[in-house]
Amino acid sequence: MNNIRLKTVKLLGRIMQPLAEEGVISVPEMNQILANLKHLANKGELLPPIQPRLIDQREASEMLGISLANFKKLEKEGAFSFQRRPLGAAVRYRLLDVITFIMAKDSDVNAEADTASL
Repeated sequence: MNNIRLKTVKLLGRIMQPLAEEGVISVPEMNQILANLKHLANKGELLPPIQPRLIDQREASEMLGISLANFKKLEKEGAFSFQRRPLGAAVRYRLLDVITFIMAKDSDVNAEADTASL
């Protein structure tokens, strides 16, 4: 049974935004809470736990739905909030950082749509 509505999740996001801006809760923490609540509202269950691991540029670009060349270009321009982790000659990224980035962008799009409808 789905006891939480998406409308409630959006309201909680608006309530938590000033708390994140003041530093009471961190932005990644807020994004994680909202991602779990959103998934709960849509699917009736919390997000499955994510195994912390490092991913390469190809995997990160696939998760973002862009080409590897475009990913490299955007990374050089500083478009991503997640940091690269040099590993010898290779570059890796924390999977959780990439997922948090995706979820935060999803929340930003939803917030912009909500304010546009007002």
